[in-house]
Amino acid sequence: MTRTAEWKIRLYLFEEDNTTKARVVLDTGTAVLTGHGVARCNAEDRDVPEIGDELAAGRALHDLDRQLMTTAHGDMDALQTTQSGPGTTRGAP
Repeated sequence: MTRTAEWKIRLYLFEEDNTTKARVVLDTGTAVLTGHGVARCNAEDRDVPEIGDELAAGRALHDLDRQLMTTAHGDMDALQTTQSGPGTTRGAP
């Protein structure tokens, strides 16, 4: 059985006063998750906007990763409590 899914992801970057904020929105078709990240430029460092973008985006993606893993574990737990017998939670650790 082959299954294809199309998830949409959007990354938004905002910069103000040496602070870059990122928001990443994932739409799975059945749920929408939003990750957030922030990067601040130290006053002693040279201002390189690309670095702030990379850090803020990476942190937003890390936040999204945490949410996806929490959601997946919750889904697996729900299957374990509603189904009985071996092999009922495909992909469970």
